[in-house]
Amino acid sequence: MTPSTPRGTRVSHIGIAVEALAAILPFFRDVLGLREVDLDDADGARIVGFNAGEPLVELLEAEDGKSPIARFVAKRGPGIHHICFSVDDLDATLERCRRAGIQLIDEQPRIGAEGKRIAFLHPRSTGGVLVELSDH
Repeated sequence: MTPSTPRGTRVSHIGIAVEALAAILPFFRDVLGLREVDLDDADGARIVGFNAGEPLVELLEAEDGKSPIARFVAKRGPGIHHICFSVDDLDATLERCRRAGIQLIDEQPRIGAEGKRIAFLHPRSTGGVLVELSDH
């Protein structure tokens, strides 16, 4: 659903793949003092979010050894997994991506964490960065 007043594209969250949430949570919560935000798990990953100003920081731990997060950690180790941009009109943005020759991982939006419609773009088309797009 498109809001009546467009907000423009903005960073929604940065997803960080971790080997074990229990080991890294104290750093974000106790050392940095970030406030935890309730998020639903998705795509075979346990997700813990932290409010870091406007964008969230999402820590992603694989629940399933075949999940995208498990594959990422096995291949590259822990680290930044993706950046998510909230857009005013996800369907129109995906169409602009198609016209520009951007390779879509998700041809159609699907439901992700927080119940938002999301779609991923392939890193081959986005300068080596896995990009997630979501509705505001």
